[in-house]
Amino acid sequence: MKFSTRTNRMAMAALAAAGLLLLGGCGGAATASDPGAVSSASGAAVSSIADAASSASGAAVSAIAEAASSLPVKDRAGNAISVPASVSRIVSMAPSTTQMLVDLGVGEKVVGIDSYSASFADSLPSDVKQFDMTAPDCETIAALKPDIVFVSELSSSGGPDVFAPLEKAGICVATIPSSSSLSGIEDDIRFVGACTGEAAKAEVLAAGLDTVAGQVKNVTSAITGDDKKSVLFMMSVPTSDAPAIYSFGSGTYMSEILEDIGAVNVCADQQGWVSLTEEDAVAMNPDVILTNVNYLGSDPVTAIESMAGWENVTAIKNKAVYYVDADACSRPNEHVGEAMIEWAAKIYPDIVKKAGLTNTLEKAEAAVSPATEK
Repeated sequence: MKFSTRTNRMAMAALAAAGLLLLGGCGGAATASDPGAVSSASGAAVSSIADAASSASGAAVSAIAEAASSLPVKDRAGNAISVPASVSRIVSMAPSTTQMLVDLGVGEKVVGIDSYSASFADSLPSDVKQFDMTAPDCETIAALKPDIVFVSELSSSGGPDVFAPLEKAGICVATIPSSSSLSGIEDDIRFVGACTGEAAKAEVLAAGLDTVAGQVKNVTSAITGDDKKSVLFMMSVPTSDAPAIYSFGSGTYMSEILEDIGAVNVCADQQGWVSLTEEDAVAMNPDVILTNVNYLGSDPVTAIESMAGWENVTAIKNKAVYYVDADACSRPNEHVGEAMIEWAAKIYPDIVKKAGLTNTLEKAEAAVSPATEK
């Protein structure tokens, strides 16, 4: 069933607090039996990703970046903003954006972060300040004299704008809602690049994601009909205190990833982020179950496989329950390309192995990076 408006706000807030939705990891290490990213597959490597990225280098990337380098006048939520001509002090209140800033090479300009971004502390100044995402100390943030503050919609969760005091103080506050598509994520990357004077590097990251996504689709496009596997993605494991199973339906970038890798999302008939009962989930009888739960303190795969009443679910019978990297899939930025490859390798291991499809996002970026630095 779809969340009602009130329930949706409560669920979003609960998921944000638990670090399940678009925050990724929240500092806790996964204890799953196979928590790592996909290891290099054998066979002929699909080197065309780097080749394709190379074709976008030089004058082409420079032209695209130049066109995107003008300062944005609206943020990704459509709000009017005034970005300073020179940005040297940045506050990032979303881990997906913080990681993006590090990848763009402007981590040294970050003076404040949300507490969920602490995992990037090694790539940031040692004196970077941390703030509560949902209850930020705006007075302290203002004292940092940021040129721009990047925020997400999760900070307010449908309530009042917690960053309004900063806006009243004349500080540029740029909202980046969680994009519902891969193309939207690419535009988020370009937006942050344009705001920070790194449009060329942002184009590299966006092009790398687009290239990786295209290569994955090329590999899995031959999967049709009954060969397509149905998948339930569990963003939570039900307990007596919290019996709901959170997942996603159509209109989300995660559902797009499943579609692009040739799988069927069992929740595709619903929209947005959804809540299921155990009875609902069992009745869906997925072929594969993926989970990014890393807050249990124990192996989530074992927990799911041992749930009472699930023994006849195809995924349970076939031991097709897999943990996937919470950070790669839950942070809507350039790293979702890594998630695409990992998910494909879990769902269709033989096809991915035969194709030699490996995580080549870094290769794609490296292929064009030198041209953008000239």
